[in-house]
Amino acid sequence: MTQVIEKLNELKQQIEEKIAAAKASSEVEDLRVKMLGRKGEMTLLLKNLGSLPAEARKEMGKKANEVRDFVQEKIESARVRLELEAQNNALKSEVMDVTLPGRRKPQGRLHPITNTFSRLEDLFVNLGFDIVDGPHIETVYHNFDALNAPHNHPSRDEADTFYINDNLVLRPHTSPVQIRTMETRKPPIRIVAPGQVFRRDEIDATHTPVFHQMEGLVIDKGITFGDLKGMLEIIVKYVFGEKANIRLRPSHFPFTEPSAEVDITCYVCGSGKSDCRVCKGSGWVELWGCGMVHPEVLKKSGIDPDEYSGYAFGIGIDRITSALHGLSDPRLYFENDVQFLNQFKGA
Repeated sequence: MTQVIEKLNELKQQIEEKIAAAKASSEVEDLRVKMLGRKGEMTLLLKNLGSLPAEARKEMGKKANEVRDFVQEKIESARVRLELEAQNNALKSEVMDVTLPGRRKPQGRLHPITNTFSRLEDLFVNLGFDIVDGPHIETVYHNFDALNAPHNHPSRDEADTFYINDNLVLRPHTSPVQIRTMETRKPPIRIVAPGQVFRRDEIDATHTPVFHQMEGLVIDKGITFGDLKGMLEIIVKYVFGEKANIRLRPSHFPFTEPSAEVDITCYVCGSGKSDCRVCKGSGWVELWGCGMVHPEVLKKSGIDPDEYSGYAFGIGIDRITSALHGLSDPRLYFENDVQFLNQFKGA
């Protein structure tokens, strides 16, 4: 037993000397493993205590634990001391010119399409509209049948619409959101449905297979075409300024009756100059379609057309964005060119 005590005292002295001589935290860690690791000297010594008589084992175990606690405390103190010294030395050796200007992180910005969405959403929220979203993958019923589109309508053709199967398509407009809203809400209804839409268009300077729309729907008692015209004028003047005017041309859509195309005064030349690349000298630019909701559409959605009427309109977000920024190629929106997007800081 005397030999074991001597061995413990010897280990205690060795650890003090080696810790005092350590110059780095790594040396202290190596010492910890050597003394307290699975095969360390202290660990092996404690394992050998099992061969001693019971009384001697109790006394030696107490002594061994005291030495082990002492070693752990010394190692931890040395580790903290050396890490602090290393930090102080690093600070002394580093040179910092506090007069240098800070490094500014590049600031992100919203995509021009997103800016247009946000701007219009602000308008409609202030006018009392709800913003409503819907699925990109739609049923044929919500996309065509409920919108009064006949089976021979060109939009049903696979050359125009992306079919997933016989019953599902990638929506070519956000009109199905209007149908879903009429099915689940009772009038009065006042919503806009913004989002992406998909059509089988070849990519060129005027078409992309993915683009963006915001469609509006108002259903209530006594809604007239005059209400629709007034709303269109509010939108156009909000987006293009007080000098902008609209012109309505008769058109045909299966889901509205009567229907109209909405033109605005040319946002480039303003007066129909013969050399204007946008209006081609006409003085007008086509923007979107609109009309009074067809009675059959109201019926299919569970709304009595004898009691309620309404209007709908569809805004081409890409076209509006191009008009606002003087762009002529919609492909620019999808190329993720940072130099192009940087032009719209703060837009």
